Amino acid sequence: MNSDPKLERTIDKILNQTEIEALSSLKKSFEESLDTISKSKSSLEQEYDRIIDEGKKEAEKIEKQIIGSSDLESRNKQILLIEDSVQRVLEKAIQKIGSTNRDSNYSKLMTRLLEESINALGTADVIIYTNSKDKDVVKPLLSKFSGAELSSDTIECLGGVEVKSRDGSMTFNNSIDAIIERMKPLIRKEIAKKFGIGS
Repeated sequence: MNSDPKLERTIDKILNQTEIEALSSLKKSFEESLDTISKSKSSLEQEYDRIIDEGKKEAEKIEKQIIGSSDLESRNKQILLIEDSVQRVLEKAIQKIGSTNRDSNYSKLMTRLLEESINALGTADVIIYTNSKDKDVVKPLLSKFSGAELSSDTIECLGGVEVKSRDGSMTFNNSIDAIIERMKPLIRKEIAKKFGIGS
């Protein structure tokens, strides 16, 4: 059975929009650091196309399996398929983000993440935690944040920072991983809205 061209276009549109929103939400300075990723766009697009092709084949298989099933079951499987495809695209983007060069654009991103974290806590008397790759990026930025101290301990993350008040009463996780996790519910909501599922 042929796949529905409207469904294919919608899936492509949602995946493209989701990837753009996921990356652009990491703030303007992070978009600049992603310019290095766009230089290797050809290989990423090939991988993206392969993932979409696999998703379409899975959609056709599922469509054959659910003929005669209830409308609710069909819609649930459709959402699961789309969410699986979105997850695979996010995983590929995360791999690229993880290998981003720690250059001046990345330093601007780290400055912005530190400012957001300190503002969220309402105090500059903080201890900053980051991964081992980002320690050398954060150290020179400390002079901009009086009262901030870089912890000798590291955290497991793609990048970014986790900031704790010195008394330990408040924590703000502004790692790239945490930002992506905070965006996932919004992505799912957008998918459901596109297909008229849910409220």
